[in-house]
Amino acid sequence: MKNRTALLVLFLLAQLSLTAQDFFAGAATRTINPEKDSLYLAGGKPNRPFIDVHDNLYVKALVLSNNKNNITLLTFDCIGLLYPQLQEIRARIKSELPQIDPEHIVMSSTHTHSGPDVVGIWGKDLAHSGVVDKHMQLIVNRAVEAIKEAYSAKKPVTISYGNGSFGEDWVKNISEPGELDRSVSVIKFSDLKGKNVATLTNFACHPTIMDDTSTAASSDYVWGYYTYLDAAQGGVNMFLQGAIGGWVQPEGVPHTYDQAKQYGTSLGKYVFALPQVKNTSKILHFTSAKVDFPLANPAFQMLSKSGIIKRTFGETVSSEIAFFTIGDAYFATHPGETSPALSFATKKLMKNKGPKFVLGLSQDALGYIIKPSFFDSSNNIPHSKYLTGMSIGPETMEIIYSTLNTLVKSK
Repeated sequence: MKNRTALLVLFLLAQLSLTAQDFFAGAATRTINPEKDSLYLAGGKPNRPFIDVHDNLYVKALVLSNNKNNITLLTFDCIGLLYPQLQEIRARIKSELPQIDPEHIVMSSTHTHSGPDVVGIWGKDLAHSGVVDKHMQLIVNRAVEAIKEAYSAKKPVTISYGNGSFGEDWVKNISEPGELDRSVSVIKFSDLKGKNVATLTNFACHPTIMDDTSTAASSDYVWGYYTYLDAAQGGVNMFLQGAIGGWVQPEGVPHTYDQAKQYGTSLGKYVFALPQVKNTSKILHFTSAKVDFPLANPAFQMLSKSGIIKRTFGETVSSEIAFFTIGDAYFATHPGETSPALSFATKKLMKNKGPKFVLGLSQDALGYIIKPSFFDSSNNIPHSKYLTGMSIGPETMEIIYSTLNTLVKSK
């Protein structure tokens, strides 16, 4: 009887320990390197055939939960996955891993210009799509695998975060030099022994040190970030792109892999040394909204009808915006390459005391999402003709802001 009572006490103490733990997290990584089957690299000039792999491209997954909710984050080393791929991943997870909420899956693309075309417009010419269905299926399959592994690896974690500013000497806005969000937001998930499970870093800069000068697959400077942090702290280190529209990129940097690794390493070192503050909130909150954006650019409709972009573009295009919180940290998604002005405006909506994450190219990749002033040629904004030509329309930025305003207020 005494043994039975002792076992019961131990069981209850274990349950109380689990109940007291606020968050559980697991993370996993899969490569999404292309195979040599007539793929083209995306970004920069079209007709840039893939030759080989310089450094691994990844999909990385974090599954996070508490006793009330769960959220899954995915990052992809590619130019920008489209909303239909998110829907496909969600459908697979709904069928194969019903323990997590598929609608709470968030995806973000690093926007490397040295990854395979996943949109369609970087093929050998504008009459041929650069997308290879076999590779797209590989990306989806590996994402599902990573989510499953991350879920099975979940363990109790503590959360800490840091904020800083970075890139003053090499990251520029070449359209509006005075407007740039240099924020670095970091959130770290550690197991109960203090080991890194996953670290998320949000920073805004095109991964275009190599741009279109190479035919090798690479995550560009993000490669240096991965390499340094993987060695320094282990775990799964995820890069979340920020607001890079209108045109935030490396300037004055030689186009070499040495430089790409050097600048990525400097970001990794900065993140590793950034002072951390312990999380205090136990809340895990998620909300999102489906949005039909007006399509003012007929080029997208033409590309859709011709099959170059395998997605429906009519008078509107359907997409999604999400707002979620992980303890003290707030997150908002932008479905394309958004203006720094929208990043600043989004962060003003967030009244939290912790870090503010703005995830660019998240849930979707709807091209450049820029201020209405870019569409007025009399303003003579540098590169505005190209940027507006790669935009779905002048109303997009305001719709994103008003949607996020509603989502934040509903918290």
